[in-house]
Amino acid sequence: MRSMSPADVHAVDGAVILDVREPREHERAHIEGTIDIPLGELVSRIDELPRDITVYVLCHVGGRSAQAAQYLEAQGFDAVNIDGGIVEWHRAGLPWTLAGSEG
Repeated sequence: MRSMSPADVHAVDGAVILDVREPREHERAHIEGTIDIPLGELVSRIDELPRDITVYVLCHVGGRSAQAAQYLEAQGFDAVNIDGGIVEWHRAGLPWTLAGSEG
């Protein structure tokens, strides 16, 4: 399974980011424009993901996204885990939204 830093993913033009966190986590802090599918729903909602482009997978700190990326790879997707999740995304100073305000 491949992994990339949040800064490297942010630098990818048009990156498709799959956020596998739970809705309550997403409501607290999120990245605009992500595809939001909780890990527990990924199997039943896999058809919502594009198969012709790399999917970068995000969670809180990287554990669930690693599981999701491995599953997606097994299903034929080009999937990349985002190291450190949204916590590292925030630490890197990248754009995100916190409970309705820009972070």
